[in-house]
Amino acid sequence: MTGKDAGALVDAAGLIPPGTRVNVTFLAGEDLATRVSAARAVRERGLRPVPHISARRLRSESELAEYLSALAEVGAAEEICVVGGDPARPAGPYADALAVIRSGALARSGVRHVSVAGYPEGHPHIDTPTLWCALEEKHAALYRQSLGATVITQFGFDPAPVVAWLDELRYRGVDAPVRIGVPGPAGVKRLLRYARRFGVQSSAGIVQKYGFSLTNLLGTAGPGRFIKRLQEQIDPVRHGDVSLHFYTFGGIRVTAEWVRDDESMVTQ
Repeated sequence: MTGKDAGALVDAAGLIPPGTRVNVTFLAGEDLATRVSAARAVRERGLRPVPHISARRLRSESELAEYLSALAEVGAAEEICVVGGDPARPAGPYADALAVIRSGALARSGVRHVSVAGYPEGHPHIDTPTLWCALEEKHAALYRQSLGATVITQFGFDPAPVVAWLDELRYRGVDAPVRIGVPGPAGVKRLLRYARRFGVQSSAGIVQKYGFSLTNLLGTAGPGRFIKRLQEQIDPVRHGDVSLHFYTFGGIRVTAEWVRDDESMVTQ
């Protein structure tokens, strides 16, 4: 959810199981009060807030400290998600998520668990070797600080690169739980627009595997086929702790209803 989605969360809260993690984004144009208020709304509904920190959007060490302190005051600082963020140039002292982790500010502020990003289909502006190096270094830095770690992947439409990426992740010794990014049900045009924006592969072959109808871009697509195929290929012995992370694209209630009702989720 974004900082402005508190009302949508209230509308959907009865559909979401207590204790579910809800990530709160760190968008440009939203101030500290908006982000903290959203995290508090998550907590007040019996859910677990996971506020984001966008490293390159932080203008100073004091801004990070102030944000973490404000989150702690509303009981929302135990779990954090740290990402590099969109800006090409850092606004302050943090060039990437690793810099925030290495600063020690998270542990000093009472954070106990940190989520970091994974990219099964690569990143539009970062080469694959650099991505792997960064992920391994973040995992090691969190381990040295006795902080729990989770890897949340970018969303995708094809299970094949996800499974190959999981194989490589475990081969490299990263044993953190993984939450595979899944697009919630949404209009096909919206899904493809988000895919282009975030650099996700969306070739004709992949969208056909996901279940899109390229001749009916006004239709709605859900992730049921993707999840079913992913389930068939995930090996708990080989791949470890793997679960799902839903990107709602503003449709919190629609996503929650789909998770509740879709047959592909019955065995989750």
